[in-house]
Amino acid sequence: MGYSRNALNAYKETRVRTASRGQLIVMLYDEAIRQIDAAMELLEGDSLRYDTVNEALTKAKDCITELMVSVDFEQGGEIAQNLFSLYSYFGRQILEANINKDVKLLRPVRRQLHTLREAWSEIAGRSQDGAAPSGGINVAG
Repeated sequence: MGYSRNALNAYKETRVRTASRGQLIVMLYDEAIRQIDAAMELLEGDSLRYDTVNEALTKAKDCITELMVSVDFEQGGEIAQNLFSLYSYFGRQILEANINKDVKLLRPVRRQLHTLREAWSEIAGRSQDGAAPSGGINVAG
C-alpha cells in the first residue's frame, strides 16, 4: 500500500510541476470542489465527524486562497477584481459553513465553483502555453 501511495504522490507532483498556469487553476478548482463534496457528504450523513468536515473545508478554503493569490490585477482589470471578490465570498461562505456545520451555505459555492471550473478548463484547453510550468500557484497545500 505504501508503494502505491508513493507512486500516486510522485505522479501528482509531476502533473503539477509540468502543468500550465491555466491547468493549475483548473486543478485548484477540482480540489476545492472535491473537498466541498466530501464535507457536504459528511454533513448530510448519519454520523457527523466534525474533525473530518473541518479538514475538508480547511483544504477547500486553502484552494480558494491560492486562487485569490493567482488573480492578475494588472492584466485582468475589472474582471480580476470581480473574480477576487467572488473568491472572497467563497472563502467567507466556506468559513461560515465550517463554523456552523451548515451544508446549505456550501451548495451555491459548489455550483459557482463548478461553473468557473468549466470556464477555466475551456480557457486552459485553448491556451497556447501548453505545458509550460508556472510559478506562484501552490496546489500542494
